[in-house]
Amino acid sequence: MTLTRTPLSRRWVLAALMAGVAGPSLAAPLERSLRPLARPEGARRATEADQLIARAALGSGRVGFALADTATGELLESVNPALDLPPASVAKAVTALYALDTLGAEHRFATRVFATGPMQGGRLAGDLVLAGSGDPVLDTDMLGDLVHTLRARGLTEVAGRFLYHDGALPRLAAIDPSQPPHVGYNPAISGLNLNFNRVHFEWKRESGGYGVKLDARARRFAPPVGMARMQVVERATPVFTYSSTGGLDEWTVARGALGDSGARWLPVRQPALYCAEVFHTLARGAGIALPRPEAGGGPVAGTVLAEHLSAPLSAILQDMLNYSTNVTAEAVGLAATLARGGQPATLAESGRAMGSWLAARTGAMGPLFVDHSGLGDASRLTAADMVRVLIAAAPGARLKTLMKPVDLRDAQGRPRKDHPVAIKAKTGTLNFVSSLAGYITAPSGRELAFAIFTADTERRARLGPQELERPEGGRNWLTRSRRLQTDLLERWSTLYA
Repeated sequence: MTLTRTPLSRRWVLAALMAGVAGPSLAAPLERSLRPLARPEGARRATEADQLIARAALGSGRVGFALADTATGELLESVNPALDLPPASVAKAVTALYALDTLGAEHRFATRVFATGPMQGGRLAGDLVLAGSGDPVLDTDMLGDLVHTLRARGLTEVAGRFLYHDGALPRLAAIDPSQPPHVGYNPAISGLNLNFNRVHFEWKRESGGYGVKLDARARRFAPPVGMARMQVVERATPVFTYSSTGGLDEWTVARGALGDSGARWLPVRQPALYCAEVFHTLARGAGIALPRPEAGGGPVAGTVLAEHLSAPLSAILQDMLNYSTNVTAEAVGLAATLARGGQPATLAESGRAMGSWLAARTGAMGPLFVDHSGLGDASRLTAADMVRVLIAAAPGARLKTLMKPVDLRDAQGRPRKDHPVAIKAKTGTLNFVSSLAGYITAPSGRELAFAIFTADTERRARLGPQELERPEGGRNWLTRSRRLQTDLLERWSTLYA
């Protein structure tokens, strides 16, 4: 592995100076911007970091990291800090700030049910309209609560149509089309999302074959789903195939891959129809006679009969960072771009808008985002730019409070819960890509911002379609990369915190 240390180029110096032009929400005063300082012991410490990288044995993989003091902006340690690498899910930390800066921490997504006509004796003379605003965390139980509200208001029959509106966000068939078709973390996105746009597939061996079930389960409700269908077929590979026929999600699964029984979540490619169908099933179960759902067009107007408001955006983002939910990242990222006056037709267009915002807010030099979740491996970010983001967000701990604690470990690999140094960070993982970025807080209160990016983009690019889920050597490479991250955190916690 060839290690190249990036000199303090004109690009680096300009980036450090530009960090002082941040806007009001993420303002980073000039004295807090990332600034490299000469240190007599710098050469020795750089050599020690190089030794950790060499020990990780990441092959042709490349490493870039940066560590800085959030109070002064002093760059304490770095290797290849200006190297562009895929951020993976660390991109969600940028998305969280983008959404907070645009929509506000108290923003709530609304899902409403409208009536276009009067209701008399339980009968609605007009249409019933289910309209979403892009809520990424709406689930079946929440739809059930909407239905309960309608029934409590006396609704029993709809004489007109049952329409659904999903135009609050662009309709996108998948987050990253290059992913395997069946992975649940790569569903469609729309203005009506449900259960993170996944359907629950369950199977059990029966005499003569398999019994299969597709449902939209949550904690209280698990209605069957008809817009997605599954067929068990005799073949060895691929395990799953997908096609869209007549507006339905058509799946097949290889019989030999099923075993006796099991379950998994599959992505939904038509989330608005999925949401409307589940609502229809719940309504009929509650005694409300609805016609079959139809896609609505044009603006939504009428009387609001029921409304569900999501949790505040800050709570949604905390769950997004803790559980790394891609649907949440894409929905809030798109909503932020639209709120800023953009008209994105694709995730790449919205990602570019987020990159422009980041450059203006923090002085980041040329970040590239093809989405808001980090799932697309064409996104690029440097460790230095990620540290600039963390420094800019440090006042008020706007980002740190949303991040997940990271434990340092003892010699046996056990978490050290009593360690005096606190670390909160966001991880990111793709095949042959691993990233970690966040904050180290010392008992004294000193706070450090760090970003560690590792990637073997050449090895990743050689993967064939059948290798994308479990590539040979992928798990071992990831383990070594994470060991490097742990070694660096332990080193920094000892030296600086």
